Amino acid sequence: MRRLSRRGLLAALPLAGLPGRVRATGVPPYPAAPVTLVVPFSAGGAADIAARLLIRHAPRHLPNPDALLQVENRPGASGALGTQFVARAFPDGLTLLLARVASSAILPATDPRTPYAWDEFSMLGLLEETPFILCVRADSPWDRLGDLVAALREQPGRLAFATTGPATLLDLGVRHLFVAAGLPIDAGVAKPFRGGGEAVQALLEGQVQFLGTNLSDAMPALRDGRLRGLVIGTPERLQILPAVPTAREAEVPALAAVTGWSALFGPPGLAEEPTQAWRGVLSALRQDAAWQRAVRATGGIPRLLGSEETQAYLGAQVALYREIGRRLGLI
Repeated sequence: MRRLSRRGLLAALPLAGLPGRVRATGVPPYPAAPVTLVVPFSAGGAADIAARLLIRHAPRHLPNPDALLQVENRPGASGALGTQFVARAFPDGLTLLLARVASSAILPATDPRTPYAWDEFSMLGLLEETPFILCVRADSPWDRLGDLVAALREQPGRLAFATTGPATLLDLGVRHLFVAAGLPIDAGVAKPFRGGGEAVQALLEGQVQFLGTNLSDAMPALRDGRLRGLVIGTPERLQILPAVPTAREAEVPALAAVTGWSALFGPPGLAEEPTQAWRGVLSALRQDAAWQRAVRATGGIPRLLGSEETQAYLGAQVALYREIGRRLGLI
């Protein structure tokens, strides 16, 4: 029997007192039991934020709006542990995956030891993209990307940056930036953490000197002035961060190819009822202004794609990171 975590139970309380809906057959519509959304990274990062926004807004669009949805963080091995857990789960729709670029595209593209194939999951749809941003502390001596590049050139192998492990966006994105700026791939020292939230905290505490991460990881500290953004991988400057130059403006246009994203996957062979239910949720989110506002407020950009479009998007991402991995000498 599945047990609700305290966090999952608290998140579900506003719905718990409502009477359950029952079909004419006497069987309640999906989901008739709690649904666990597995996040393959630690709490507080981009994946965790996307998952909690989804379970907050999804119930009103499900066949059973009284559904109990909960997030379960299963970090480790650059996201492979939680992702593999869902790959092996029973496909009844009660265990789903908040897929991220690192664990579902970069890792399968660059590491042949990855214990799952990128295309073996039931892809329900893409949710959002999260721009890649390079940050330093607000009291850092580096005001521009060029300042940091100069420091890395003068002190090779001395400055540290936070990652969430090899073959993650926080690692590959920074190394891609090094090469784009004319630096060696090992210009900085990588220090691994379990998730984007922990990586941001490490920068704030001075454990590392800079960080390349998903915007949603860093957004709170950027908004309150504790961090400074040096470059962001978007085509245009963002209204919420007007002072942060784009990759083109910072003269590293190749960085624009790197972006984070969140998608909703089920185990291989997901049953038809949950498949249709979640496709309906993602379709409804296209008109859900509350969910879209929440995504933008946390640094994401809503980008809802259907199952087939997501399959094509992910295939292109795997090809992109395989090429970047080859260029960086990682594969």
